[in-house]
Amino acid sequence: MVHLRLLAKEELMLIQRIAHQTWPSTFAGLLSEAQIDYMLNWMYALPMLESQVEKGHGFLVAEVEGEAVGFAGYELNHLEGPKAKLHKLYLLPSSQGKGVGKALLLEVAKRAREARQKSLVLNVNKYNKKAIDFYLAMGFVTIRQEVNDIGQGYVMDDDVMELAL
Repeated sequence: MVHLRLLAKEELMLIQRIAHQTWPSTFAGLLSEAQIDYMLNWMYALPMLESQVEKGHGFLVAEVEGEAVGFAGYELNHLEGPKAKLHKLYLLPSSQGKGVGKALLLEVAKRAREARQKSLVLNVNKYNKKAIDFYLAMGFVTIRQEVNDIGQGYVMDDDVMELAL
């Protein structure tokens, strides 16, 4: 049974731990090891995560038998108005394919609907076929592609997907 709960700011190390366990296998073959390290050290540094919480981002953690196995990070009223943004959704490799990601995504969508958001948007690496297939199966559609410079000569080459709520 999957238990979902909103993390307190003091628990953000759980997000950091899961990201560091997940990213190397998730992005192997898609990004260089150097880019994975760069992005993990930038995006999952505790001050960065704490800043996101202070700006209103929510972090849901998924627990199975008391163990944290995945998380979702989201924001309501993202840049484009009444749209929610799913910033992060990662699961430990051992928990993938067991409905945990679906449970996290459905909970984020529920919270977004309750906050009267019109849609849920996300960015996904355009070569991450497994994630794209998951989002398509959940009802998302690709609305555009974008390349974002993230520094140190690296870019995020993404599909932007949206789910009407």
